[in-house]
Amino acid sequence: MLDSKPKLKLVGEDGNAFSILGRARSALRKAKATPEQIEEFMVDAKSGDYDHLLQTCIKWFNVR
Repeated sequence: MLDSKPKLKLVGEDGNAFSILGRARSALRKAKATPEQIEEFMVDAKSGDYDHLLQTCIKWFNVR
């Protein structure tokens, strides 16, 4: 996990899980996350249902 949470806009955006994952990956890259951190997020985010995806985003990002 990163030291500080990057911003991730979810409100008013496409709520499709793949769209959320793509925006989250882009936000992590922009925040200079390492490939290992990005992979850690992706594995965790995809390890459950849609609600788990959202909870993982809340844990990793400053969601707005």
